[in-house]
Amino acid sequence: MNNQKHISIRIDADVLKKFHYVSKYNGRSASGQIMYLINQCIRDFEKEQGKIELDESNEKELQ
Repeated sequence: MNNQKHISIRIDADVLKKFHYVSKYNGRSASGQIMYLINQCIRDFEKEQGKIELDESNEKELQ
């Protein structure tokens, strides 16, 4: 079963252009850069707050 989900956001055109520039500079696609940033955010959070444990009850809340 495919566990990947899709999200979309609204973003200012100039911010998007700059984001693509940063992504390319870092050798990543824009999607890859977003995933890197999301994972970094999770690592930082878990470092401060402890590991996030996912179970059926909180997974349903987040869908």
